[in-house]
Amino acid sequence: MWNFEEQYTKASTQVLDELKATLESINPAQLERLAEEILKADQVFFVGVGRVLLALQCVCKRLAHLGIKTHYVGEITEPAIKKEDLLIVGSGSGGSLFPLGIAKKARSAVDCHIVHIGSNPNSEMKEIADFMVRIPVRTKNYLEDEIDSCQPMTSLFEQSVLLVGDILAKMIVEQKKLDMKALWQYHANLE
Repeated sequence: MWNFEEQYTKASTQVLDELKATLESINPAQLERLAEEILKADQVFFVGVGRVLLALQCVCKRLAHLGIKTHYVGEITEPAIKKEDLLIVGSGSGGSLFPLGIAKKARSAVDCHIVHIGSNPNSEMKEIADFMVRIPVRTKNYLEDEIDSCQPMTSLFEQSVLLVGDILAKMIVEQKKLDMKALWQYHANLE
């Protein structure tokens, strides 16, 4: 029989240590540029697959709570993307078929701004995106300089995407001096 409490304490410490190391490894200049792109875009679109998409949907929702027009690719009410919009592509490897295809389509159709959030700086996304926010954690590519993880598959990447989104949202609130209580006007009220 395993000692659940001891194992839980050990696992939670490991996960938190990995997240701290990851967040500290992200280039703040890349995040600043991403924040600037978000704030100047007319609309912000997100694309990813699997758990990355779920993390991006959380970021999409949080930015919407700040009054930013956000959408994720594939939502039933997704509007047309335009040149003055921003597409944020989440893909650790930078080679996931659907996000890569959508980025190519956005580049050729409207030539909007495109940001890649991922781990692999030399993926095919390098030729499509305007710039990259690198979260240098282990992906299916197992690149030499990626931060390793005790967690299954790409959990650390997905968690980091969510936390980076929440950190940027906090910073946007502070930068724009938004009233936290007033933000509830953007929250769903049919609950």
